[in-house]
Amino acid sequence: MPTNAKWLNKVRWDEHGLVPVIAQEAASGDVVMFAWMNREALARTVELGEAVYWSRSRRKLWHKGEESGHTQKVLDIRLDCDEDVVLLRIEQKGGIACHTGRHSCFFQQLKDEDWQAVEPVLQDPATIYSQDKKHP
Repeated sequence: MPTNAKWLNKVRWDEHGLVPVIAQEAASGDVVMFAWMNREALARTVELGEAVYWSRSRRKLWHKGEESGHTQKVLDIRLDCDEDVVLLRIEQKGGIACHTGRHSCFFQQLKDEDWQAVEPVLQDPATIYSQDKKHP
């Protein structure tokens, strides 16, 4: 899919050519992830029907689940009213979106002036990733 498609021009990309993306599990409504996309990542997401993000730390495209197998099937893509945030409604393969082995990356809750993990680890990350691989 060309990255010069007219619909891509409507997105308000930041000064680095990126747009913030929220991944929401369609079935539960849970927000499972926040990430970034560039034009190519958003175009590839549409083409594949699976989430492809831009890894700022690796400075390359990152097909969610390429290492873990926990891909995100994209059911719906929305653009907010300011046209500067993308919402993906997804089906999370394996029920794990976070590199920590949890369902959601948003597992820490502010309680008594401290951040506490309130969601369980569903799978030990050591069994998901080999030791020489790092999360994006």
